[in-house]
Amino acid sequence: MKIKQYQVDAFASRVFEGNPAAVCPLDAWLPDELMQAIAAENNLSETAFFVPEGDGFRLRWFTPVSEVDLCGHATLATAHVILDILGHAADRVEFGTRSGRLTVMRDGEMLAMDFPAQLPTPVEITAALVAALGAEPTEVLAAMDYIAVFDDEATVRALSPDMNKLSALDLRGVAVTAPGRDYDFVSRFFAPRVGVPEDPVTGSAHCKLAPYWAGRLGKQELRARQVSKRGGDVRCRLMGERVILSGQAVTFMVGEIDIGD
Repeated sequence: MKIKQYQVDAFASRVFEGNPAAVCPLDAWLPDELMQAIAAENNLSETAFFVPEGDGFRLRWFTPVSEVDLCGHATLATAHVILDILGHAADRVEFGTRSGRLTVMRDGEMLAMDFPAQLPTPVEITAALVAALGAEPTEVLAAMDYIAVFDDEATVRALSPDMNKLSALDLRGVAVTAPGRDYDFVSRFFAPRVGVPEDPVTGSAHCKLAPYWAGRLGKQELRARQVSKRGGDVRCRLMGERVILSGQAVTFMVGEIDIGD
């Protein structure tokens, strides 16, 4: 059996930036264990699989070690494959996912994803989190992940967390964030618990970061930068209980998986 696979740099205007994701179009679902094995073999932060469903598609995401409920950059990568490579007739694509219905639309040179906003709530700053990060944030909030807020961009860039200690925390991952020098805010994201030590650019984290910074800065539209080694820009627009995350995507590689008979 041969499966087409695309590798796309999401939240990037050129290759070697943003967050790479693998995208596999399918006619019908493969066994879960096979999709997980493909994701492990790819060893990217996410591999996305999609099948036709009604007028849209059913979309699933796998890290090298587990299936996840929401992934922004792999959704952006999948929409890029459908809209820009496979020739989908419409200017928008609908996905059914474990996080509900997700829509991706053309927005000039970018693609705009309509995602559920996640309002983080303040929680205690624990010794375990401080030890894992190697620095004490000024504030910690939680939703699907922890958000650790720092005073300045330089501190976020300089962090060198202990991945073993981060893996022992009870949520999926930790987003660290601060006001940006050239952006409204900057961030990094660590999720070793699900096989992603540091994610280059994390759309799902911005579902929490955008509501936090919108409330703090008093603005609904925000320019964000994830300051990982590869880095990437994310445009955020808060719309009630939804957040629109916009970015570019470029194709790095087109290939074929051969999994035998």
